[in-house]
Amino acid sequence: MSRALLSAVLLVFGLAAVAAYLTLFTVEQTQQALVLQFGSPKRLITEPGLQYKVPFVQNVEYFDKRLLDLDSSPQEVIASDQKRLIVDAFARWRITDPLLFYQAAGSEEVARSRLGAILEASLRRVLGSSNFEAVVRDKRQGLMKDITAQVDREAKALGVTVVDVRIKRADLPEANSLAIFRRMQTERQRQAAEIRAQGEEASRRIRATADRQVTVLKAEATGESERLRGTGDAERNRVFAEVFTRDPDFFAFYRSMQAYEASMKAGDTRFLLSPDSQFFQYFNNSSGVAPQGSNATGAQPAPAPETPEGAGEGSPAPAADAASSTPPASVGSPVVPATPPAQ
Repeated sequence: MSRALLSAVLLVFGLAAVAAYLTLFTVEQTQQALVLQFGSPKRLITEPGLQYKVPFVQNVEYFDKRLLDLDSSPQEVIASDQKRLIVDAFARWRITDPLLFYQAAGSEEVARSRLGAILEASLRRVLGSSNFEAVVRDKRQGLMKDITAQVDREAKALGVTVVDVRIKRADLPEANSLAIFRRMQTERQRQAAEIRAQGEEASRRIRATADRQVTVLKAEATGESERLRGTGDAERNRVFAEVFTRDPDFFAFYRSMQAYEASMKAGDTRFLLSPDSQFFQYFNNSSGVAPQGSNATGAQPAPAPETPEGAGEGSPAPAADAASSTPPASVGSPVVPATPPAQ
């Protein structure tokens, strides 16, 4: 009797466990459930907890109520200025009407496929009406808002709400990018060459100005030096002329000594002259008077000039001619014009 009672109790508990398993279900905090009876929706459950259903008659479909992501594949878009762009975007969406979602899509896989098509169509419409600069730089934020609004409006029919659409990348195709990079490089090289040419032009202009200034300064300095040298030479000649007029004999002796010093320096010095030449007049006679009956060329001496009438015995002899009393100037010796002695 006790064994039969125990078996009955166990059977009752087993049936109750099976009934509870088939009747009760749990809704998680991240889920929302739709109770269906023979495929027809009967009840929507959005609150988490333990719920019930009619076994064998009703079933439950679970839907995620968190934000879901939709990552579209990169696609080519032609902007309004006929530039090709490779656009990669993604969207964030949420199931807000599980019943409509179940009726329109049935599952997340189908919903993702349809949302992807809607997203791609919106990208082409919005980005195709904008130029390249607006997409990549100027109006990118506003364009993403427009795309989000369009996708959300079309996604309402699926029972979902599109929260945000973001463009991850909007670049030119690789071939176009390389062409643009090459064009940019060529433009930079052209600018660099232009700047170098301007610098070279400025350099040549500065050098030409500096050379002209140097030439002018040199010419002015040369003119000033020549003027000073001419003044010095004139002053020197004046001094020599004054000395010559005071004592012609001493001046002739001094110039002869200078000629001896300049011509008889150490080295290979050779002369082919007559010993009684005028050049050696101070070697033969300390007074510088050539011997009687000879001159520098060996010819007969010229007759002595007549003594002026009235000259006494004590009168001095007439001064020697400048050309005969002055020896030939050596190289580098100053040349003094022959000036007759003062009367």
